[in-house]
Amino acid sequence: MGSQINDPQELVVLVTGFLVITSSAQSYTGNTRNPYMTQSSARIILLTTRQPFRPQWPVNPSWEIAKDLPPYLPPLQAKYPNARGTVELPPVRILVHPEPLRVNYKFIRDIVPSFWDTYQGYNVDAVIHIGMTGPRTFYQIERRAHRRGYRIVDVDLQLPEEGTYGKPEDPDWIWHDQPDEIISDLDIDDVHKRWQAHSSKDIDLRISENPGRFLCDWIYYCSLSHLLKASRPKKVCFFHVPCDASERSVSQGRELALNMIRAIAESEVLLKQKKSEQNGTET
Repeated sequence: MGSQINDPQELVVLVTGFLVITSSAQSYTGNTRNPYMTQSSARIILLTTRQPFRPQWPVNPSWEIAKDLPPYLPPLQAKYPNARGTVELPPVRILVHPEPLRVNYKFIRDIVPSFWDTYQGYNVDAVIHIGMTGPRTFYQIERRAHRRGYRIVDVDLQLPEEGTYGKPEDPDWIWHDQPDEIISDLDIDDVHKRWQAHSSKDIDLRISENPGRFLCDWIYYCSLSHLLKASRPKKVCFFHVPCDASERSVSQGRELALNMIRAIAESEVLLKQKKSEQNGTET
């Protein structure tokens, strides 16, 4: 397990959240052809005025949820009868990146590697990126992220520097040798079941296969790609929350974030135990 250098028994989870989105864009089918795509799927970006991207959502709940998480995962309370059997966990330290992340493609790509180096003196075991979706009532854990197809501009009215379709034939492109989709190495199905078990049955918790090809998808792919290149376990996921930033919704989102952290910790501890048992049997 990752840990602070002088405390090898801790499990460390890093959590990030986003700033408010403050730009707008529209996309439409055009006749500008990209060499890597068919003409029928070509897209161009029409930039509009610098107005709030979602003026009805002036607060990003992802940061409101993340910023007040406790420094350690609290002891389990048998709140819901569907909770799975007790898993003995080591202390689970929760690190929150101290600032909301700017909704900018270049900024995100540049900062993500720092999450996976020694972070604030700790080696991170897992990362949960949190971001908001539209006016939905359900929550999602994302399984995969995408390399290309980003056609919505960021807060600075910019696309990724390589454009919407990337540069798959350019050996100098940072993601040249990466797959178009990368899947988390967390056991998302097991994490999802445990997450549900620790949460109220009245809350709709889902697995998603499409983070949306905007900054949520982008940051997820940046983390997954960084780990894949480094031949490290891809222990990262993305948590999509509704856009509701009311006190009640943020409180519920924070509880669900803690439940997700617990679910990930349980899943990873049991996986490690199974591997140890298998190695013992083989020897």
